[in-house]
Formats: sequence, structure tokens, C-alpha cells
Amino acid sequence: MCEANAYVIKDGQEQLIMESVDIVEPESDDTWRLVGIFGDRKTIRGRIKLMNLVDHKILFEEK
Repeated sequence: MCEANAYVIKDGQEQLIMESVDIVEPESDDTWRLVGIFGDRKTIRGRIKLMNLVDHKILFEEK
């Protein structure tokens, strides 16, 4: 499967915000909609710092 887990950097640490992310869509400036494989959704404000698809990891930085 090609889904990835999404993390945000807070206080220098990676914190999991959503597992099994299938879709990452821009909503507006620095706002992203994450959609999971089961249809669950989350919105995060920040920028993408890293996408490592081999390790199934999407890393966001809050603004």
C-alpha cells in the first residue's frame, strides 16, 4: 500500500497527527486537507517540510 503517516514538528519533536494518509490536498495558503484510507479527514495549517514515501512519512512544520 502507498499510504503514509503524517507528523507535525512541535517543540522539536515529531508528533503523529494522522495514520494511513492517502490524499494530501492544498486548501488555501499553508492549509492542507489530509484524507485517510477509510475516508477520515483532518486539516492542518503549516508547510510540508518533508515527504519520504519510501518510509511512508509526511512531515509538516506549523507556521
